[in-house]
This record gives sequence, structure tokens and C-alpha cells, in this order.
Amino acid sequence: MEYLVQQLINGITLGAVYALIALGYTMVYGIIGMINFAHGEVYMLGAFLSMIGILLMGVIGITWVPLALLIVLVCAMAITALYGWSIERIAYRPLRGSFRLAPLISAIGVSIFLQNYVQLSQGARPKPIPPVIRGGFELMTSVDGFTVTLSYLQVFIVAMTIALMVGFTYLITRTSLGRAQRACEQDRTMASLIGVDVDRTISTTFVIGAALAAVAGMMVTLYYGVIDFYIGFLAGIKAFTAAVLGGIGSLPGAVLGGLLIGLIEALWSAYFSVEYKDVAAFTILVFVLIFRPTGLLGRPEIEKV
Repeated sequence: MEYLVQQLINGITLGAVYALIALGYTMVYGIIGMINFAHGEVYMLGAFLSMIGILLMGVIGITWVPLALLIVLVCAMAITALYGWSIERIAYRPLRGSFRLAPLISAIGVSIFLQNYVQLSQGARPKPIPPVIRGGFELMTSVDGFTVTLSYLQVFIVAMTIALMVGFTYLITRTSLGRAQRACEQDRTMASLIGVDVDRTISTTFVIGAALAAVAGMMVTLYYGVIDFYIGFLAGIKAFTAAVLGGIGSLPGAVLGGLLIGLIEALWSAYFSVEYKDVAAFTILVFVLIFRPTGLLGRPEIEKV
């Protein structure tokens, strides 16, 4: 029982990271109907920016952890938001009226470019950093000495995911930007006719998604303590799986899908072969696409003619 509880805690923490990345996927897809396959690499950029920022905080003498992490988080979000805006402006906006495969091909090209850009600028070797947030709670201990622990960092990751989920749900449902996003999701042409700045709305969505990816990148840097230029590919694919599993286009679905993928990975790694944990996650995706293509919380698209 104690081992199961520990794996559930680990799975929820991992799922919270996937959920943050999946939110970026589902927001972009909800408005322009396109999968931004470069989003995983934006998350990887956020991880590297966080690592560099944490090291710089130590160099300049800012050693109070909450202040240092806040500065690093704000800077990483700002820089990745700029990357998100640039990617949309350069790689996607000129192809918006083209055939549907053109933006997809462009997204794959941007993904490869960012991978090689970081590899050349930071090197191909994994980059470790020392633990920044230490300590936690001891929840229970088994008779054989196994202790279930909940670290402060795990609490921070889950709390941050919940707070961002609530914040962006409010943004979508209660603000003028959210109304503009929902209008563009329904009909971009009609939205432009009633005064919505479609280009600005789409760019803002990319900026928000990139900032969320930076938060996930910082969480992974703190949680695992080691990153490399290739972490964005697999994490991006799993986050996309989470978005599809929960119902792509649905913010609660993205969070639910991320938590499910994280739990599947953690439990499979604990009780079966860890080498096949990715196979287990993608197998679940296959079954969902076969039996419920809209995802767990997705709604079927109804086209009126």
C-alpha cells in the first residue's frame, strides 16, 4: 500500500507537468485547429532558460530561494513568450490560408531547428544542476522501513498547475481576450467582421502557451535536476497524447489527460517493465482514438450546413 501511494504521488506530479504542456497544445488547436509540434521544443527552451537563470542567481548572490525562483520564472516566461510570438509570426501566420499540411510541415521544421539550435549553443551533453528545493513530509512508513514522502517541490508543482488551470479558465470564460478566443474558435471570418483582431488573438494565444511551457520547463529542471536538448521531443509527444486523451480543445481535458498519462507511466514503471512505460501510454491513446475519438471531455464537432 505504501509503495502504491508513493507511485500515485509521483504520477500526479509528473502528470501536472504534462498538463501544463498540454494546455499550450489545446489552446492553439482550439483557435486555429492546428497542432503546434514545436511546442515541446519551447518547453525545452524554458528548461534551459531556467537552468541558466538558477545558475546566474547563484553567481550574482541572490540565494533566497523564493526570490531567486520568482525572478527565474518571470524571465523564462518572458523569453519563451517572445519565442512563441516569433514562431507564430514567422512560421505559421504566412501559411494560415494555405493547405492544411503546410503549417504542420512548418511546425516540424521549427521543432528540428530549435533542437539543433540548443544543441549547438548549449552542447549535446546532459546538464545537471544541484537540488534547489529540499525537504518534504513523511506521510507513512511500512513495516519493512519504506517511507512515503511528499516533497515540498511536488506540492509546489501540483499547486502551480491547479492555480494556472483556474487562472486560464477564468481568462477564457470571463475576459475580453477569452471571448475573442472563443469567437475565433467558432468562426475566424465572422469574428474579424465583428471587430475581433484575429491575428492579435492568435499571437496572444501562442504567447500564453509558450509561457505555460516555460513554467513546465522550470518544474522539470527543479524536479529531475538534469536536462538535455532532446527532452522537448518526447515530453511534447506525451503532452499531445494527454491533450488528445482528455479532449483536445478542452482546458479541463488537457489537465485530466496529463494526470492520467503521468499516473499510467508511474504505475507501469512501478509494477511492470520501465522500458515499456511509453508504449503503455501510447497504447491508451490508440484505444481512445478508436473508441472515443473526441477524448474523455471533448465534444463532437457538429457542422451546420
